[in-house]
Amino acid sequence: MIPLPLEPQSAPIEIYEGKVYLVRGTRVPLETVVGAFEAGMSAEGIVDAFPALALADVYAVIAYYLGHRSEVDVYVAGQAAAGERVAAEATATPEYRAWREQLLARAGRPAKAG
Repeated sequence: MIPLPLEPQSAPIEIYEGKVYLVRGTRVPLETVVGAFEAGMSAEGIVDAFPALALADVYAVIAYYLGHRSEVDVYVAGQAAAGERVAAEATATPEYRAWREQLLARAGRPAKAG
């Protein structure tokens, strides 16, 4: 029998600037892989969509997620809420509204309220 190099491996996830979890060695956020997996994409499909990812890393991230689903779901929900707050703040400024109106005018479409 050929011995296998069975060594425990940690999930290929690292924290960036103390607030965002990325797949190690890439700029792909954990929530992107989790979201794609939850949307029904296979690991191979996720790699096709994000070529910076290695197939083994995607499987490892999915395995980590399945083993820590509640904690990861809380993190993913927090990231989504933070993104919504940032978007709301950015689009609420007068500068954004003026810029949007200019773009719509160039496209020949009237600006909608809100």
